[in-house]
Order: sequence, then structure tokens, then C-alpha cells
Amino acid sequence: MPVSERWAYFDHAAVAPLSLPAARMLADWASEVARNGDANWSEWRKRVGPVRESAAKLLGCQSSEVAFVSNTTSGLSIIAEAFPWQPGDNVVLASGEFPANRNSWRCLIPRGVEVRIVESEPGTDVCEIDKLLAATDARTRIVTVSWVGFITGWRQDLDALAEACHRRGILLCVDAIQGLGVIPLDLSRTPVDFLAADGHKWMLGPEGAGVLFIRQEHLERLRPTGIGPNSIAFSGSYLGDLSDYTFDRADSAVPYRIARPLQSREMWSAARRFEGGTANAGGILALGASLDLLLSFGIDAIWSRLCEVNEQLRRLLESSGFTVRSSALETRRSGIVACEVSDDERKRIQTTARAGGVILNFREGLMRFSPHAYTNDEDLERLRLVLTKSDL
Repeated sequence: MPVSERWAYFDHAAVAPLSLPAARMLADWASEVARNGDANWSEWRKRVGPVRESAAKLLGCQSSEVAFVSNTTSGLSIIAEAFPWQPGDNVVLASGEFPANRNSWRCLIPRGVEVRIVESEPGTDVCEIDKLLAATDARTRIVTVSWVGFITGWRQDLDALAEACHRRGILLCVDAIQGLGVIPLDLSRTPVDFLAADGHKWMLGPEGAGVLFIRQEHLERLRPTGIGPNSIAFSGSYLGDLSDYTFDRADSAVPYRIARPLQSREMWSAARRFEGGTANAGGILALGASLDLLLSFGIDAIWSRLCEVNEQLRRLLESSGFTVRSSALETRRSGIVACEVSDDERKRIQTTARAGGVILNFREGLMRFSPHAYTNDEDLERLRLVLTKSDL
């Protein structure tokens, strides 16, 4: 991680620094396109396939269930727009959700879908399963949650929530951006129905390249949306045979044919049918380079190491006089540790942190830290000096 040469980086929950493999891949791709245009485009395009396999390995799913998206918002929007809603249906979410997992669903209101917002604990991202379920009824089609909240890092129990939703005939959609890449997840065992995450946080990839998971059994239930040339499983002709997608004219004197609806058999029988147009090849390949780096260590090992770092961080904050608001429970903790901070302390730390070589963040009145598995004792010491007003 080249960032460690200059910074003690505690802000992966915002935008992560690129891993060295990702940076090299992005530079190689840019150089290739600058020097050769599309002369070798097909060869680079083939390299996207293994990235899909790496993403599937990270998620514990089939590669056919993975689509590449530009960000979490676009992934959640695909599900929101493609689901076959009927007027009177409803979707349930918590008030503490990040805007990506609120506004995509609010756009459904003009279509007659009720968006039910359950109050999270005041000023937090915490909303217990029982509170979410209490807002559901026979017309609830989807419950949508963040796996990890962006304020305190409170982690939702996806296994328990998915099981409870499915007992009621409700599907579960997950914004996984604050956990995917460092917290183990196996979707072959955890029956989440839909999941989206951008790669620019814990997966150490570039902005603009993320993943969308659609469980295979739901693919045909979703209506086509954002469909383009990359959605179609064609043999290489962009035009095709006109008779393949039009009806015969009823009146030969009319100078047109009538198009028939797009058929499912024309599209990929996989989540990639939602990839539509030209892919962000450079971003996807760079994301793949970071995924392979993470997978080479193993997500279990990364999570174990990150938990050790955050225990050290928690002790440092408490010994420095800060009250930690993030959960220490094994089933609730994440990569985020947030603490209370006074206005005076916030202003001082905002002013001095960068001078001390420390990158951190503030969210909703709390000071938020989000280290990674590569964070070391030197990083924590630099942070201590900033927090305790010691000589920098």
C-alpha cells in the first residue's frame, strides 16, 4: 500500500487509497489505450472474465450472479427499477441508511410503491431486526439494509434478517459497501437476495467500479432495465437480422415494421444482462487486481487482523479520553470505530491531523476511524500524537 509511505490512513470507509497492484493495472490499461487505441481491445476485454470469478469468490456465489456496476447507487437502482412492483406494494428501510440506499427507493413512490422508513436509534445507523420487521406486512416485497452502517459501523446480522424476511415471503437487499472486502461473507450460506457494493472503500479499488449480486433464482423476475449491447448474448453482429426482433407488417404499404418486446432468451441468462453499455474496463481490471491481493491473504485472515487493529484503536481512544460509540460485540463490530468528540476537539483535530500525517473523518457529529489490515503500530502512534496534543 503506497499510501503508508506518507500517511497513517484511517479513512477507508470514505475513499480508500489504491493498492499497488490496482494502481499498476490502471496505469497499464491507460498506457495501452493511449498507445494502441482499440488494437488490442479484445485481449483486454477477455481479462474482465477472471475479475468476475474473483468477485464471485469474494462473495461466495456463482460468477453468473455477478454484474459489474459503476457504484453502489447504480446497483441498488437496478434492483429498485427492475423489480416488478404493483401499486400498493411497499419497501422497508431504516432512517440511518446512507442516501444511496434511500433515494433509489423513493423514486418508486410515483409508481404507487410505499416507502416505509423505520426510525434508527437517534443519530446512529442502528436499527434492530425486530423494528424493521414490525413495519412489514403482506404487501412488503423488499427490506433493504446496509450490512454495516456508515456512522458507527454497526453491523447487521444478515443471516438472521434474511431468514426472518424469507419466512414472511419478503426479499432482502443489501448495501454492502462498508463491509465487503474485509468481513467474511458467503452468499451460498447467507441467503441475501440482492447486494451491491462499490470497490473504492474496503476493496481498495478505484472509484467507478463495483459489483452487483443477483441471486440466480430472481433473475427472470426482474424486468429488463438499462439494456444495451452488452446485455445481449449475440454472435457478433450489432444489427442482426431485422426479422429476429420485429413483427411482419400488417400492411405492406406502411414503411415500417412493429418491434416485438425484448425476449429473455435474447439476453444473457446471468446478472451481466444488466451491464448494458461499454464497461469501465480499466476500473474493473484495477478492482480485480485488488480483489486478487485481498484473496491471496484470505478474507478471514484480513478480518482477524483488522479486529486486532481496532481493539488497539479502541483502547487508544478510551485512554485518550474519548467515548467510543461503536459496538465491541463480535456480531456487531466492523472496520469502523467512531467516538464522541466536542466541537473544540473536532476543530483542533481537523486542523492538526494532516500536519501529523493522519487521515481520518467525521460523520454526523462523531469522529470516525476506518483502518485496514495493513495499519500498523506506527500508524496508531501517529494518531495518538494527534489526539493527545503531543508534539507532532
